[in-house]
Amino acid sequence: MGLGKWMVCAHRESGDGDIVIMPMIQLKRVYEEQHPGDGVRYLVERLWPRGVKKTALPADGWLKEAGPSTELRKWFSHDPAKWHEFRRRYFAELDGAPEAWAPIRDAAQQGTVTLLYSSHDTEHNNAAALKEYIEHKMGARSHTTARSRH
Repeated sequence: MGLGKWMVCAHRESGDGDIVIMPMIQLKRVYEEQHPGDGVRYLVERLWPRGVKKTALPADGWLKEAGPSTELRKWFSHDPAKWHEFRRRYFAELDGAPEAWAPIRDAAQQGTVTLLYSSHDTEHNNAAALKEYIEHKMGARSHTTARSRH
């Protein structure tokens, strides 16, 4: 069976012999250089990053509404101790606004997507949470291999 429009960026074999194809969503700080492997690039913050001219950021879109609400962003304040609760609240916001993250999902179904963010913390930021959320919502695409049914 062909993989169609799915790019094999990451895969694993499931316990039942199926090959699981995952969409490729990667993260990059806005201050890092653009590379050809970035694919579609979206800024996913409500506020424009400090020190970056709008004409200087190579991005395919600015998805403000995909970022956390102002209230949630201020509450979180990039405090790693609040990470678990931030993710829970942010995921609830995203559940209520699927149109905000739909362009990311749609682009990831075609190839690589890079989510751009400005936080210094590369692990505890809204882009990392958004990536986790979208990958979970998309689920793994399972393709049966020839040997899986023998």
